[in-house]
Amino acid sequence: MPMITLSTGIPALFEPARGSQLRGGLVVAQEIFGLNANIRTLCARFAGDGYDVIAPAYFDRIEAGFTAPYDQDGIQKGLSAVRATSWDQVTADTQAAIDVLRETQSRIFVTGFCWGGTVAWVAACRCAGVTAASGFYGRMINMFLAETPNVPIELHYGDADPGIPLSLVNEVRVAHPEVPIHLYPAGHGFFSDRGHDFDPTQADLAWARTLDLFDQAKG
Repeated sequence: MPMITLSTGIPALFEPARGSQLRGGLVVAQEIFGLNANIRTLCARFAGDGYDVIAPAYFDRIEAGFTAPYDQDGIQKGLSAVRATSWDQVTADTQAAIDVLRETQSRIFVTGFCWGGTVAWVAACRCAGVTAASGFYGRMINMFLAETPNVPIELHYGDADPGIPLSLVNEVRVAHPEVPIHLYPAGHGFFSDRGHDFDPTQADLAWARTLDLFDQAKG
């Protein structure tokens, strides 16, 4: 998968759109585990559905080619990277990816998973040029409930996620009743086929809802 360098200095995956239906540009925000095989597979799948896809390597300033395994050591490594990465920097990196896509696309979307789900929320609130966003199980969204998305966004949570209890989901719902929140009978990482919580039926439903939101959003 080709790599590009964003204006903020970090590398990013770039996967050009394929297929007969071109839908726009898409920023994919990673989990805490970096630009691993799961994110690369998702980028290729989104490209196959007609999106020019960019996935910034947000943690590359910490470690070139940053990835972390799906185990306790990997979780701690990923959380350390999260703590070392400011949200102002995340916003700037995301905006840089959006700006690249805007050179060729008029409709730009953001999606993200786990930590990246919060990135999608922050982008919807802070970044220019976003058409719509879809955030998956972003626990840290609750840190940003004082901010209001400027574009349509939907959120996806597993109702059996021990890391994001329904009380936190309800906090989001109360603070932003205008935001559609989809609950799935699943655990935390139900969208990732690399994790033990993967649920293909619920993942396919969330995928369809995300594409539908993007298709319906007005650019």
